[in-house]
Amino acid sequence: MEQRQEREELTFQITDVRQTLAQIPKPPQDLEYRLAAAQASLAAKQNEFSSEINSTQIIDAILRLANDCEIKVVALVSEPWSAEEVGEHDYYVLRLNLAVEGSFFQVLTFVTELETGQFNTLIMENLRAEAQTVLQGDTPITANLDLAIYAQSPTSD
Repeated sequence: MEQRQEREELTFQITDVRQTLAQIPKPPQDLEYRLAAAQASLAAKQNEFSSEINSTQIIDAILRLANDCEIKVVALVSEPWSAEEVGEHDYYVLRLNLAVEGSFFQVLTFVTELETGQFNTLIMENLRAEAQTVLQGDTPITANLDLAIYAQSPTSD
């Protein structure tokens, strides 16, 4: 009698577990493919963080871009490379403050080229623009830009 009660209880528990398992959705069939694609995408993004970059190359490229956009760099201040933790990873960060002058469209072109150009890991942390008095034609703009360029830390994986 006692074993019968135990058996009924176990049968009830088994039925309950089977119903719960039936409610769990099946994993997607292409899970392995999606994992491989995600790993490839992660590797590609990690490769954007160069470890072969120096501040002279960055500043030189920015000054060349300013010249190409026909704007005047009135001030450029850089901070030394510093380590910064982002999520679970460590990166080196070079911060620059730039003051530039030019027409609205020249400054706009410069900013757009900075964000989409040579340095994939360049982030514009702040942009302040001020219009000067209009004499004739395009409105002259003075813009201050705070930039951060991220690079791989030698200790990152």
